[in-house]
Amino acid sequence: MGERDEDQEHGVEPARPPLTEARAREMTAGLHEAMDDVRRSVAVLAARVRDAHAARVWVPLGHSSWESYCRAEFHIGRAHAYRLLDVARALAAIHGAVTAGTETSRTRDTGPSTAAALDYGLSQRALIAVSSRADVVAELITRRLAKLAHSGLQALDTATVRAVVRQAVRDVRTAPPPPPADPLADPAVVALRAVVDDLAANSHAIGELMLEVAPPYLSDTAAADVLALLCDQIGEPLDHGLAARRYAMSGDRRALHGTVL
Repeated sequence: MGERDEDQEHGVEPARPPLTEARAREMTAGLHEAMDDVRRSVAVLAARVRDAHAARVWVPLGHSSWESYCRAEFHIGRAHAYRLLDVARALAAIHGAVTAGTETSRTRDTGPSTAAALDYGLSQRALIAVSSRADVVAELITRRLAKLAHSGLQALDTATVRAVVRQAVRDVRTAPPPPPADPLADPAVVALRAVVDDLAANSHAIGELMLEVAPPYLSDTAAADVLALLCDQIGEPLDHGLAARRYAMSGDRRALHGTVL
């Protein structure tokens, strides 16, 4: 009795009963459902942001710009306000590509109205990452869907369209940036550039792994505490892991300078 009182006095939680496999699966299913809800809300938010911006909703409310409207109404800063637009534009480009890609093979799951409402399972971070290359993503989706439609080998149902969209976004996110319009002819320079591109692509993949463990809202200091063990286990220096994490968040290779590059 005295020992239990002492534990309670010091804030020690009582031992929990062991988790059963059935309960663990139930909790995991709940997490999947919650994550799906978050992804769906991204699509809804993007559509409403796009409509509000196109209608210049800030004008009748007496605001001078989209930025000032977002600050006054939603208490978010300039960067966040324009990130919302980036997400909306990227998703609009994807919707357009899905509609174009399924034009030749309409099914009950892939009509234009359904395409606009389809949940692609894309996170806000993924949409932001490809927002500057939304045209590339759209072209890739359209081409792949059209190829599937013409082949007749696979029905363009919701699951197929969703998989094509997600793969296209993933491919563009992980692809190295295009070479300059007038690349240097020196083979050594070309080879070195290819090595740097490979390092950057690998670092981006590592950064994505780091973000799964240490989400973007954590500072570098807090992330270091979380990632130290992971980096040790995979044989990656902690400063390299943190740099890769910053690169995955920003897409800016300068995040790798002084560590990986």
